[in-house]
Amino acid sequence: MTAAEHASPVAFVIAVDDTVATALEAIPVGPVQLRGAREGEVVAQEEIPRGHKIALVGHAPGASIIKYGIVVARATKDIVPGSWVHLHCAESRFDERSAALDPVTGAPTDTAYA
Repeated sequence: MTAAEHASPVAFVIAVDDTVATALEAIPVGPVQLRGAREGEVVAQEEIPRGHKIALVGHAPGASIIKYGIVVARATKDIVPGSWVHLHCAESRFDERSAALDPVTGAPTDTAYA
C-alpha cells in the first residue's frame, strides 16, 4: 500500500455486529477507512485519540455500544456516527464506577485521598 492509498486514518472493526471501531492511529476530523470485520468509511466528527472508539452508527441514550460482538457499554447521551465514544458519552457495562471517572483524565471523582 502506498502513502497515497493510506491518506485517511484507519479504524479497526473487530466483529461484524460492532457499533464502534477502534482508532489505530490518532484520527482528525474527516474520512476514516474501516478495516477488519467490516470495510468502508465513516466520517470522524471530532478528533479521536489512538486506541479509542469511533461510533459507526448513532446511539440514543441507553442504547447498547457493541465491541467484540458484545455489549461493552451504554450511551449516556446521543452519539452520532463518527463521534468519539468514551467516558463523556458512555458508561461501561463492566465497570460500575465508570460514571464516577473524569471524562478527560479517567481519574476517580468520587474518592478523596488524604
